[in-house]
Amino acid sequence: MHTLHEIPALRERLAAHRRAGRTIGLVPTMGNLHDGHLALVDEARRRADVVVATIFVNPMQFGPGEDLDAYPRTLAEDQARLEAAGCELLFAPDEATLYPRGLAAQTRVSVPEVSEGLCGGARPGHFDGVATIVTMLFNLVQPDVACFGEKDYQQLAVIRRLVSDLHLPVEVVGVPIVRAADGLALSSRNGYLSEAQRAVAPRLQQTLVELRQALQAGEAPAPTLAAGLSRLREAGFAPDYLELRAADLGPVVETTREAVLLVAARLGPTRLIDNLSLTLPR
Repeated sequence: MHTLHEIPALRERLAAHRRAGRTIGLVPTMGNLHDGHLALVDEARRRADVVVATIFVNPMQFGPGEDLDAYPRTLAEDQARLEAAGCELLFAPDEATLYPRGLAAQTRVSVPEVSEGLCGGARPGHFDGVATIVTMLFNLVQPDVACFGEKDYQQLAVIRRLVSDLHLPVEVVGVPIVRAADGLALSSRNGYLSEAQRAVAPRLQQTLVELRQALQAGEAPAPTLAAGLSRLREAGFAPDYLELRAADLGPVVETTREAVLLVAARLGPTRLIDNLSLTLPR
C-alpha cells in the first residue's frame, strides 16, 4: 500500500490507474479505524479494481467545544490495518494541504433540507463541513464508487443528495452497521467510554429494538418515543434526540411504510448515535 500526503502525487498515481482502465473505489475516514471501516474497504474492493482510503480529521465538521483536539490520531496502526485489508492507496493530507487559506476563507458546500434537524440541529454547521470535505475528496480522487457507513444515516443521506444535486458521476454505497457482540454500533468514539459506561452503552441499540417491535405491532409513535426517551434517561444517557422518520428522512405520514428510528445520546462526555430501519404497519 502506498501512503501519499500531497495532492500532485495522488493525482499522478490515480491517473496511471485510469490509463490502465482500472475503476476506483473511495473510502473516506477520519482514521482510528475499526472493523466498521474495514467493512467499507471490503465493499469497495468488491465494486472497484483499486481502493483508495483517506484519513483526515476534518476541522470544518467539528463545532466549538467538540472533540477535535482529542480525536484519536493513529496513523501507523491505521496503515497496517488498511494494508492487511487490501487497500492499495492511502491519502492522508494535513490541514494546510486541503485548506491552504484557512477555514474562514474556505469555499463551503451546503446541502439544505436533508441536513436540517437530527445531528444537523444538534451540531450546527457539521454537515456543511461534511459536504465540503466529501465534495473535495470526490474532486481529488474522482472515484467510480464511494462507500459510507449506514451508522451515520443522516450523513449518508446528505452525501446522496449532494451527488444527485451536483450531478456527480459517483455511485454512493451505504454499508450496513457493524456491531460489537453486545449490539453497540462500532465507532471511533467508543474508546472514550469508561468501563462502566461501556457496559451501559448497548442499551442504546436495545432500546431501538424494543421501540421497533412496539411500532411494528401498531403502537402509536408519540407515546412509544416518549417511553424510549425515559428508558434512555433511566439508563444514564442524556439524549439529543430520538426520532421516527421516513426512510428518506422526511416526516412520517399516514402512507409511510419504510421508516427509520434515529437516536443520538451522550453517555458521560461521549456522544453516541445509532439507527434501525423498520416497516410500519398499514
